[in-house]
Amino acid sequence: MRQNGDALAGLDLRVGIEPGRRGTRLLLHPGGRVGAIPLRSPETGHVESGLVIRPRFGWAGMGRVLEQTGWQAMPQMLPLPLVPGSGREVPPWVIAGPVIRRLRELLGHLRRGYRMASATLPGVRGRVDWTRYALGSLPSGAWNRFPCRYPDLGQDPRLRAEVRWALERLRGALLGATGGDTLAWRLAEEAFALLAAVTDVAPMRPSGRGFPGALTDPIVTAGVEALGWVTEDRGLGGAAELHGIAWAEALDVLWERFVEGAVRRWAAGLGGIVTTARDRTATVPFRWREPGAPSLGHLAPDVVVRFGRRVVVFDAKYKAHLANVDADGWRTFTEEERAAHRADVHQVLAYAALFDAEAVTSVLVYPLRGAAWEGVAERGRGVLVADVGTGGRAVRLALAGLPFGWSGAGAGVQEAWRALAAG
Repeated sequence: MRQNGDALAGLDLRVGIEPGRRGTRLLLHPGGRVGAIPLRSPETGHVESGLVIRPRFGWAGMGRVLEQTGWQAMPQMLPLPLVPGSGREVPPWVIAGPVIRRLRELLGHLRRGYRMASATLPGVRGRVDWTRYALGSLPSGAWNRFPCRYPDLGQDPRLRAEVRWALERLRGALLGATGGDTLAWRLAEEAFALLAAVTDVAPMRPSGRGFPGALTDPIVTAGVEALGWVTEDRGLGGAAELHGIAWAEALDVLWERFVEGAVRRWAAGLGGIVTTARDRTATVPFRWREPGAPSLGHLAPDVVVRFGRRVVVFDAKYKAHLANVDADGWRTFTEEERAAHRADVHQVLAYAALFDAEAVTSVLVYPLRGAAWEGVAERGRGVLVADVGTGGRAVRLALAGLPFGWSGAGAGVQEAWRALAAG
């Protein structure tokens, strides 16, 4: 426990000790995270083995799930040694998706034209921040160093040169780590396509020095951080095929992002307009009459889809409720499970009151194993719908199943969920 305390904490594992006739056992109780960590020997302190926690409902692999979220979620890379035997759990190129997305947004954000730049210069240019000059330059004896803010023309050539270096490094790592994986090939092609935008500058290894806007512009901040990941070679390659990076991810967050990706693909095929709690476009504030906020300040459905005067609200729940209902029925639920499910239903139905629409469908989305999904889909039970009497408008409650990144299930999900958009 002493040798592996940091690693166990990274995966949110509770550790217990149980004495018995056959000796003392160490009990590991998983929390709300999946991931992989190395385990050190209590005698030598060297890494001897690895521990991997997977979702209990199964999945198609971390790389495939991240792709289907649109790379909106990213596992936390733990500052630990490589994990023996875990190389296939998270492919070494898995961080490439978020890096490419960030660098694409960064290049699109860099427009030609005047921008305001800030720098400390040996002469006056533009406006001088005399307060910083008096508090910084004068006391240190640097009388000829003036903190200035001035208009600058053009894109930052050093930043674009570092982006080119990162894209070339990234493409090389992807091509060397594919092993026949089509997703890695596709990411390599995306990196190659982005290189066309920076062919006018020579590649330059990122130096770690700051850029104007890196602290105030979120797109520049994210892009510079991605450059650092490539420079540090974090999860982009690795010679040991069966060894993988140490990582962790909160399952509830990953499930919400995965459900959002599935809903976006479903809505795109039907012409729906999507808003989400993640980007705060689906958040509805409370207007308390008393000063301050004595209770909750807002409600935030995970995903909301509008079809004209019809609204479909989705709330992702990483729980076994739908699987248990399908397999054993409501009567087999314990009182604790019933209370939890009842709270989920009350929560998602409360969202129905937020929208001025002729019809609202509130959907709880639960995970199903691949085999369980195929069974409920064949029986037409991929979505269970109930009408809720309100007297004024049509309100429906739906329980929907979704396989966690299961390959080949996309068409079946689209077909099963089609009824959710109906009036």
